[in-house]
Amino acid sequence: FVPGSSLQIFTIDRTSPILVSSTQKKKPTIKSTMRPLTEEETQAVFKKLAEYTGASLKNIIAPQEDGDRNVFRLSQNRVYLVRLSMANLATSISRDNLLSLGTCLGKFTKSGKFRIHITALPILAEHARHKLWIRPNGVMPFLYGGNVVKAHVGRYSEDCPEHQGLVVYTMDDVPLGFGVSARSTAESRRLDPTGVVCFRQADCGEYLRDEDTLFQSG
Repeated sequence: FVPGSSLQIFTIDRTSPILVSSTQKKKPTIKSTMRPLTEEETQAVFKKLAEYTGASLKNIIAPQEDGDRNVFRLSQNRVYLVRLSMANLATSISRDNLLSLGTCLGKFTKSGKFRIHITALPILAEHARHKLWIRPNGVMPFLYGGNVVKAHVGRYSEDCPEHQGLVVYTMDDVPLGFGVSARSTAESRRLDPTGVVCFRQADCGEYLRDEDTLFQSG
């Protein structure tokens, strides 16, 4: 149980919890709607992840040393990266009670587009192809939802092209969020201090700003 709440967390390892609500009235267990992705959905997720990971994408789904492997699962329009062994266990939890499992990568919109959420940051940070480090004076503006301007940049990947996915870190290598490069690395060096280097897509401040909706089902 989570102290002070009605949530229960079942876990196989520290990185892959199953979050379950115990507030629902008791009812016969129904089959969960969690399912594997279709081929079209898988391609949409791969395409979006590859914008940030590049060729490292294959490492995300590579077999684990213990013989287990990561799989994608869809539940109420949200896409989760979870160990296969845990995904099999979660099928016994009813749809009303299953809130989250593994790592939520993002959500499919009503129009069918896949949008990455801030909850995917640990995965993106581990496999990021292009990185941007910001100075201490740029941390709070970014965590409040701002874009990254030239004056706040400490350093960045040398070979980053324009409109490429970037993971944003502090100068101490703490991941803060991710975005899309506004200019290539070479072009960014010629910008004025107020010029935008990275368009913010998500930041850790969302855990506070959007705490009421970030993990909301549906």
